[in-house]
Amino acid sequence: MTRLTLPELSLVLLIGASGSGKSTFAATHFGPFETLSSDFFRGLVSNDENDQAATPAAFEALRVVAGKRLDAGLLTVIDATNVQPDARRSFIALAREHDVLPVAVVLDVPQSVCVERNASRTDRTFGASVVKRQHDQLRRSLKYLGKEGFRRVHVLSGLDEIAEAEFVREPLLNDRRSETGPFDAIGDVHGCRSELETLLTTLGYELRRDGEGRPVDAVHPEGRRAIFLGDLVDRGPDTPGVLRLAMGMVAAGHALAVPGNHEAKLVRALEGKKVQASHGLAESLAQLSGESDEFTAEVREFCRGLVSHLVLDDGRLVVAHAGLIEKYHGRTSGRVRAFALFGDTTGETDEFGLPVRLPWAEDYRGAATVLYGHVPTLEAEWVNGTMCLDTGVVFGGKLSALRYPEKQVVSVPAEQVWYEPVVPLGGTGQGGVGDPSLSRDPSLLRIDDVLGKQVVTTRAFGSVGIREDNAAGALEVMSRFATDPRRLVYLPPTMSPPHVSSLPDLLEHPAEAFASYWREGVERVICEEKHMGSRAVVLVTRDPERFGAPAGWRGAVHTRTGRPFFDDATTDVFLERLDRAAEAAGLWAELDASWLLFDAELLPWSLKAGPMIREQYATVAAAATAALPAAVRSLQVAADRGVDVAGLLERTTTRAANAEAYRDAYRRYSAPVSGLDGVQLAPFQLLASTGASHLAADHRWHLGIADRLAEADAEFIRRTRHVEVELASAESEAAATTWWEELTAAGGEGMVVKPVAGLVRGSRALAQPGIKVRGAEYLRIIYGPDYRDPENLARLRDRDVGHKRSMALREYALGVEAVERFVAEEPLWRVHQAVFGVLALESEPVDPRL
Repeated sequence: MTRLTLPELSLVLLIGASGSGKSTFAATHFGPFETLSSDFFRGLVSNDENDQAATPAAFEALRVVAGKRLDAGLLTVIDATNVQPDARRSFIALAREHDVLPVAVVLDVPQSVCVERNASRTDRTFGASVVKRQHDQLRRSLKYLGKEGFRRVHVLSGLDEIAEAEFVREPLLNDRRSETGPFDAIGDVHGCRSELETLLTTLGYELRRDGEGRPVDAVHPEGRRAIFLGDLVDRGPDTPGVLRLAMGMVAAGHALAVPGNHEAKLVRALEGKKVQASHGLAESLAQLSGESDEFTAEVREFCRGLVSHLVLDDGRLVVAHAGLIEKYHGRTSGRVRAFALFGDTTGETDEFGLPVRLPWAEDYRGAATVLYGHVPTLEAEWVNGTMCLDTGVVFGGKLSALRYPEKQVVSVPAEQVWYEPVVPLGGTGQGGVGDPSLSRDPSLLRIDDVLGKQVVTTRAFGSVGIREDNAAGALEVMSRFATDPRRLVYLPPTMSPPHVSSLPDLLEHPAEAFASYWREGVERVICEEKHMGSRAVVLVTRDPERFGAPAGWRGAVHTRTGRPFFDDATTDVFLERLDRAAEAAGLWAELDASWLLFDAELLPWSLKAGPMIREQYATVAAAATAALPAAVRSLQVAADRGVDVAGLLERTTTRAANAEAYRDAYRRYSAPVSGLDGVQLAPFQLLASTGASHLAADHRWHLGIADRLAEADAEFIRRTRHVEVELASAESEAAATTWWEELTAAGGEGMVVKPVAGLVRGSRALAQPGIKVRGAEYLRIIYGPDYRDPENLARLRDRDVGHKRSMALREYALGVEAVERFVAEEPLWRVHQAVFGVLALESEPVDPRL
């Protein structure tokens, strides 16, 4: 058995003359979609796999498809003769373009066998001369394949060796996704051994020393591992000591490491190559001259063997010395290594002689957290899910580490200035994240942040796609009508109804909501009274500067599409009253908050829906209640005269009663409003406060907060009545159903069923945040006066809630993500991207029967 190794992500070229068995070989060893056959593509573009005139077009199409597969990170195999250098050269260029390894697999089959096989095929019309020419070209190519750029070359000579071949796919050296941590990522050390010891000790590591008292390892009692982000060497007082400790930790499995540009330069110097001994290299070489030749050789091999970057924790964490843009994650090429070592440079130098670096992190949109160093900054700060941990210890700053996944920065101060920087630490000209000449203002938005097809990565649900046409519609609403994006932290999701009730005369019933959660593995739910008002998001703040607002600004009250409810003066009065209630309830002090963000209902419904009630519902009711009773009277007169109108009289009488029921239904939620007189707020969830997201808190806690506000101002704050249900108990479900029946019979809209716990993951995915169960009479407002007639009800019952539920989950995940990003003080565009996504998804069409 011949075992051949293949990188899991690579472009594989099968090389062999016609008749060498490449297609059979590919079908044996690779998946049906992994292999791209030149014959097949000739057929695609010409309907004839043997039409040689179609070859240029076929290979053009083949290269496009191969590029798409490589973009997606998929191993791709090219089944063509590939015996000519020019043919191979184009595919090697394609591999480099996509930063993957090109691999050659040569099927060196005797010429006579190839001729014989072709002769037996009726679809092959070329003669032995073609095979001979291809065979000669193959033989001439064998010794040059490595020089052409193939990173691995496997030559299988003869039929037996081909038959015995077996491929073993190996992860790339940078693929450490199976290693989940926890980790402690450490920024540039630059020879500062004493500070490194102090930092490791502060992080909880126990130092191990050799017989001479030198630290040679560090072990964490909880199994944490350090990650050295490069630039261990140069400038500082003890490069050998730092290397001895780091190398020992890596060898013992207690640390990982990536190379820095200073290690790369040191390797070249130790290999005897000509380099300039500047930027601290001279100090490292002088210090290493006092070490043994054996140790210096170990240093050279250690630094030379470091991989440009590492992908960890199932792709959620990427570490590289100078950072890495998303399209380079998990790739391997010279330009990937150059970016990882030096960052995104222009090739120019500034007035200080330093490379001009472009601020790649300002435009980073990747899902992975990226930790790096390279450019010294005063503080380690988050920029779009990336963090630079070089805080300039060798220049008198700090040595910093980030605990992962906790995302906690730990720093220790430098013992002194070990090396005078060219530019003062934290000054301009570094070309890094902190360089105001290059950085994007995090408070500014760009049109491409939201326009076009978008994919937003959420912590709760994974990736959420936004269609281009939906984004365009949302942009129209957001740009013309919505609250200032700096103050628009959250938009609530749509809410799904339950599956159609099994009861013949109802559309919705609690039983289906309970069953839905039970199937998801949720054991306890809470049923909250559904207020018939308008969904409102309320932000009240004592820190207007946090929201880019002028002094005295109290917050915002906006609809579920981001539009303000009131004018500025009315909003100020409204929020002043809520502020007083929160003060009386003790929330400001208890939460140590300067702002509070609520999800709520604003009552009465007519406050926002007044024009719609007058122009839509009232006009229908007025016409129906005027015409139908008159029609009933006329039909009754006709019936009294002996005219056979019994059927029509019965239907018209029913419709007249339906019209009155319709009028009564919307009137329950209509009340005259003047200013804020009669206006009430029914908060049911405190989404977040200063420095904290409360989305994971259970709903008992949220309703407790609402009750405290209601106690503080009962006239202004309305309570949300609720009951809890144990889904394993038939009695508990029956009691909640009875409560719902009483609630709706008394004119209530219905209830919302939610898991008691917040952010619940069901058996397969994120559980629905809530399922609305509305009363039969309330639904007349939605579906019309006659919706309960059997023929109408039958049409309405034939509805599918699947897409509505999917949309509800995606919008919920985006809302959660927006809050989490805001609390973490991420840039405005990151928060707005998620908020905008909720509004965009609202443009998706759903079953109108829902």
